[in-house]
Order: sequence, then C-alpha cells, then structure tokens
Amino acid sequence: MPTAMSVSDLADVLFASPLQASDDPSPEQVRAVIEDRLRACDEDIADCVACVAQEAGDHPETYRERMRWALRAADRIGSAALAAH
Repeated sequence: MPTAMSVSDLADVLFASPLQASDDPSPEQVRAVIEDRLRACDEDIADCVACVAQEAGDHPETYRERMRWALRAADRIGSAALAAH
C-alpha cells in the first residue's frame, strides 16, 4: 500500500469502491474496502481517480453527496490508521 496517502486519496479510493453510504459501514469496513480496492488496482491511485472522474461525468447529480460521504468516512479512519494495518 502506498505509504503517503492523504484523506483525499483515501476518499478517492473509497469513492471508487462498491461500498455505499446506505450500508452504514463501520470504520473497519471502510478500511477493509479501501485496502481491497487498492490491491485490485495494483495500488495505483490514479486508477481510482480516473474512476471518480468517470462517475462524476456520468452521474453529476450524485457525485457531490457520494464524495462528501467518502471524505467523511476517510477522515474517520485517517491515513495513519490505514498505514498501521
């Protein structure tokens, strides 16, 4: 896993995952999904960012709310907590 990931990076990875805010995920679930998504894209954050851009273009009406959720969830787990696992 990349060692220097900001909350924004974590949010991009989470945004690109199948996890939904309506799932009411725990911090542990958020952490696991981010780690799984990073492994799936060979730890290439650019792949996740491309997915975010695609979704923003395809679904502008839901982008803002999903990104807000992803940022809040990523902030709750923090990059230090993710790196510790």
